[in-house]
Amino acid sequence: MAMTKPFSIDRILGDRPFAEIGVSLRDEHGRLRVHARVEPLFGLPPRPRRPPAVRLLPGQWVRRQLNYRFTSALGLRGWSYWLDTFNIAYGPVGQDVFLSEPTLVVDERGPVR
Repeated sequence: MAMTKPFSIDRILGDRPFAEIGVSLRDEHGRLRVHARVEPLFGLPPRPRRPPAVRLLPGQWVRRQLNYRFTSALGLRGWSYWLDTFNIAYGPVGQDVFLSEPTLVVDERGPVR
């Protein structure tokens, strides 16, 4: 993902536009504000209050994880689960940036059963 100017995303993730990915990015006074959107709400396992958005300085990166669980409409079938992991870097970074430990980790995973 490359951001060449504020609020302008130049690349597409796979075949989906960036706007469809479940994360909010905003440039605020030289920091990148990163917050995961929660969609759909009915799929969230119980968890404590959601953490606030993080703000990255140039050269920093965050790993944000959020999980979901679903059952059939009538509850007759088993559960299905999914995990979203967002690795987001701000500013110029090396090609191997995501091979190192993240500057920040936001773990919003809740119990799945």
